[in-house]
Amino acid sequence: MRLISRSLALFTLSTIAGLAIAAEPTDAASSSDELALDALAQEEDTSEEDDDLDDILGGPDEESVSDEQKALREGDLDDRVGVKAENVVEDEATEEIKRLIKVVPPKSFLKLGRFEAVPNVGFVTNDPFLNRYMIGVGLGYHLTEIFAIEGNLAYSPDLGRGDWKPITEQLVDKNHVSPDISKLQLVANGTFLFSPIYGKVALNGNRIINFDIYGAFGMGVTQTVDDLEALQAEGEEIAMATEVQFHSTTNFGGGARVVFNETVCVRVDGRSLIYIETVNSTTLEMKNNFILTGGVGFFFPSMDSLEK
Repeated sequence: MRLISRSLALFTLSTIAGLAIAAEPTDAASSSDELALDALAQEEDTSEEDDDLDDILGGPDEESVSDEQKALREGDLDDRVGVKAENVVEDEATEEIKRLIKVVPPKSFLKLGRFEAVPNVGFVTNDPFLNRYMIGVGLGYHLTEIFAIEGNLAYSPDLGRGDWKPITEQLVDKNHVSPDISKLQLVANGTFLFSPIYGKVALNGNRIINFDIYGAFGMGVTQTVDDLEALQAEGEEIAMATEVQFHSTTNFGGGARVVFNETVCVRVDGRSLIYIETVNSTTLEMKNNFILTGGVGFFFPSMDSLEK
């Protein structure tokens, strides 16, 4: 009996152990399945939350980006300085839901790769004896938004005694003194422009004007004509020998450009012309004429043609 009892106990223990061993992989498999289902559920919840967040915030899909680019190009978005443009666009999926699109307005005016023609008028501001008025034209090419090269040509007509200031008439006619007078007549310069400062100004809240401030320096040629009447040297060969002269000239200065649209701007420019002149074939003098000009600039080609 004892032997039978021991055999039954051993059989029972082995059966229970076998069932426990068989149950272990089943429980592990079921637990891994549960973990996979939980991860999948979390991913679905996350994607649903992202979709809900995109619907609320107006996430960047292909249609919204194209609509935004089209609105920017057509000028539907606000372009006020320092204010983000706002435009309400109806969602194509549902007419009831509206999205608020906020963008930083881009630069609406570009100079890169464009020419600029500038007819202008000016005068010499620092000549103590003469009034010298000039008409000219400049043609520039913008290598970048900051750097440009420009050629300038200006002419000042000789008006004889009409160019004299009152002090000159007094010196020549009353005091019989011969001041050193030479008239700036023709100026041709090649100039490098550097525009480090630019920005926008809002007028009345809805009109945007672009502007930039630039520096200029270059070299060129200047023609001068001596006023022999003021020099009281009419008919003298030594004076006539240097009556008309051409001088190598350096110029430097700067100015400001105010842009009203993509084609038209207004410019104010100041340049200092420095050259060495020969007086009466005997004396060398360094001259510095400061010329202040104002003109209207025209940009070409159009911005649309550059994009094609």
